[in-house]
Amino acid sequence: MQPIGEITRLLGLASRGNAQAFNDLVPFVYDELHAIAARRLNAEDGGHTLTPTALVHEAYLQLVEQDRTEWQSRAHFFAVAAMAMRRILVTHARSRARHKRGAGVVPMDLDTAERMGVTAMIADEQSDQLIALDSALTDLKAFNESGASVVEYRFFGGLQFKEIAEVLGVSEITARRRWTVARAWLRREMVR
Repeated sequence: MQPIGEITRLLGLASRGNAQAFNDLVPFVYDELHAIAARRLNAEDGGHTLTPTALVHEAYLQLVEQDRTEWQSRAHFFAVAAMAMRRILVTHARSRARHKRGAGVVPMDLDTAERMGVTAMIADEQSDQLIALDSALTDLKAFNESGASVVEYRFFGGLQFKEIAEVLGVSEITARRRWTVARAWLRREMVR
């Protein structure tokens, strides 16, 4: 069976309460989850303690605990994984910021944040910027939930627009439009 079809089949079994299905899923999703985590951590300087493997393991543990989730597709799984990674990265950034002297939110533009990669911002010098991004994304979600979801899936999960569209049940063009609008709003908020 093709890996994508097998992922969907196993997710369906997991949705129906088959605990073994999640264990069987690991070989099919681990490499892709690891690649997503590595992309988020690729610009990290040497002072960071979070590794792609650790991020994947923490995210996977959170996904396994979601026994009430009705997994719809492979894209849905990776979208939920993106949200789990976001929570882990932001929690890690907040922890590092608390230990820093003079911690405070530093303005930053979203283009710079994208170029750096999310977890590059977790380094001692930039953890506040990730916290600012998370805060702005939370504010955006209050009035533009679908736009915030597109940014989260794309920025934290590395999903392509086609996958985002599938998860949200919209066209790819609509997903791209929501990305453009949400990104413009975040860009404005991040430089304040």
